[in-house]
Amino acid sequence: MSQQPLKPITLMGANASGKTEIALELARQVGGEIISADSKQTYKFMEAGTAKPRGAWADTPGGRAYLVEGVPYHLVDTLDPRASYDAGEFVKSAKKLLPEIWARGKVPLMAGGTGMYIQAFWNGMDELPPADPALREQLAAVAAAAGKEALHAQLAALDPAAALRIPPGNIQRVIRAIEITRLAGRPVSQLWSGKFFNALPAHEGKFVFLKWQKDLLAERVKRRTATRFDDWAEETRALLDKGYAEDCPGLKTLGYPQMLDYLAGRVNRHEAIRLITAASMAYAKRQNTWFGRYKNAMLIELNKFEDYDPGAIAERILKA
Repeated sequence: MSQQPLKPITLMGANASGKTEIALELARQVGGEIISADSKQTYKFMEAGTAKPRGAWADTPGGRAYLVEGVPYHLVDTLDPRASYDAGEFVKSAKKLLPEIWARGKVPLMAGGTGMYIQAFWNGMDELPPADPALREQLAAVAAAAGKEALHAQLAALDPAAALRIPPGNIQRVIRAIEITRLAGRPVSQLWSGKFFNALPAHEGKFVFLKWQKDLLAERVKRRTATRFDDWAEETRALLDKGYAEDCPGLKTLGYPQMLDYLAGRVNRHEAIRLITAASMAYAKRQNTWFGRYKNAMLIELNKFEDYDPGAIAERILKA
């Protein structure tokens, strides 16, 4: 990579922080292609609820690609909502894309808010047992019936060290930790090499962390939720009409459970927007904590709405 005119650029930040617009601006300025590091945008038929960039599939010199404003945007709109997707699959796909993008004379740009994907891509992953769908379903049922604290207590009994590092609210990580511990027959904390939490390799790429002031980000999330709400409701209803179950992986992603409650009449529109905003901000807090530990990333703080200028931010990134 050192022989290339530019290093790959990775743009990180919480949901609704404006990563897509800046990534597109960077792509226009440097002649780039974007790799999405967003676990939700991989799903087909889910645009309004995932903030998937609006684009269309087309034939290009590099093969069939999802184009957003003429820019190839990889690893979005590919997965059936019934399918699961994890960091290992993301890394495998992204590692294949990187040299292909360079070979086309383009600059690879990665943009997304799924910190585990970004960390796994740049720092590698520990060798851990593959997922066990039946066990995951059983553990998810425990969380649904007894609550997330009960599931976390189960992890604490199996592996106190892991329970200290994984908060009760992060149900997916709690489930995965219990799953690994049971399948491996050893506490998951003993299987962690520590490399996963290394600093990002600045010699291999340029890393940028967009961080909004909390109240402003909450307003952006609320506005986006309200603006997209009707389309989101229609999109979710269409998925149900196509036969997708409410508990399929796609419909369990951020905001969709609250939308399902709205469609079932369990909450009204105002309450659904409030609940989705609250869930989004809880997730944003975890994202900012994750990305905030990368002290070697370029930090761009946005403390007023006027600070958000994709063109100016892109230029700032390229000049750094």
